[in-house]
Amino acid sequence: MEIDIVRPQDLRPASIERWAQLQTGALDSPFLSPHWVRAVDYAQRHGRRAVQVAVLKEDGREVGFFPARVGAYTAMPVGAPMCDYQALVAEPGVQLDAKTLVQALGVHRLDFTHMLEGQATFAGHARGQVLSHVIDVKGGYAAYEAERKAAGKSILKDSDKKRRKVEREVGEATFGAFSRSSTDFERLLAWKSAQYRATGQTDIFQTEWTLALLRDLFESRDPDFGAVLFTLHFGDRLAAVHLHLRGRRTIHGWLIAHDPEFERYSPGILLFQDILRWMDDMPYNRLDLGAGDYRFKRELANEGLWVSDGFVGLPSPAAFARRAAYGVRRAAESLPLGRASELPGKAMRRMDVWRGLS
Repeated sequence: MEIDIVRPQDLRPASIERWAQLQTGALDSPFLSPHWVRAVDYAQRHGRRAVQVAVLKEDGREVGFFPARVGAYTAMPVGAPMCDYQALVAEPGVQLDAKTLVQALGVHRLDFTHMLEGQATFAGHARGQVLSHVIDVKGGYAAYEAERKAAGKSILKDSDKKRRKVEREVGEATFGAFSRSSTDFERLLAWKSAQYRATGQTDIFQTEWTLALLRDLFESRDPDFGAVLFTLHFGDRLAAVHLHLRGRRTIHGWLIAHDPEFERYSPGILLFQDILRWMDDMPYNRLDLGAGDYRFKRELANEGLWVSDGFVGLPSPAAFARRAAYGVRRAAESLPLGRASELPGKAMRRMDVWRGLS
């Protein structure tokens, strides 16, 4: 196995097309595409770290691609903490030792936070896993709705009731897809920032490259990749707005927000319902909701993907520090300390967010 390390902007058009061809099944995510990697690299062009792509070759033929944001000693997912998936995009059966990949990237440690399960290269390096929720609507919205009803999920029926209620009490519910409204886009950012502050989370929009990335993707006209702004108005007021990534067949739920004054009508869920109906006439057949143990995700999703966090380390202080951190986290989570058991894990995640934003 030969591994070449290249910058995303130096990828040949043939390599970009080859990468896209390998994105089948669970790999059909905009976060795993060459376009995501190139967009993040462009937005971070003034940063201290460089985005690199490991190009795997067998007998001169490109058989796999793995991108990472590479620092002096460690590597991490491209676009973290805004990246929902990480994976080796490769031909089935490609064999690659994870530590060989770390050596090729020129670092001591590779951290991952949303690695797709089932990848042989990273088997044995995971330290935890969570379920990512996916909606498959290949058969159309009507079939999906019937399937959810048969599964005993009432979220769509409840949404229909709330839609009728809001139209009686406020005004007509109007759906918009591929909106180019800069006003609604800026409202989304403002609502999300307020949400981050209210919940004590890091406001990712305070970092220059994240805003640059969002604006670039919002303005993209690429037919196979970019960000889509979906809106829902009640009368003449914006009630909910979503910015989702789009790939060839998948829409990935990314940034969602709504007007708190309309909370009782669940406008964000109504907007998801509108998007699913809209997909009947579009080439997209999957709406990926990402990881997170939220009731609306559990009830809307009819499929799931497991994603894991962990690291691959070479003998080094960097690997020792990460292993120790996971050890403290695991020990705390095994103790009956209530919410205190979660503190080491939360501290690790907050530090990883800071590292990604810096």
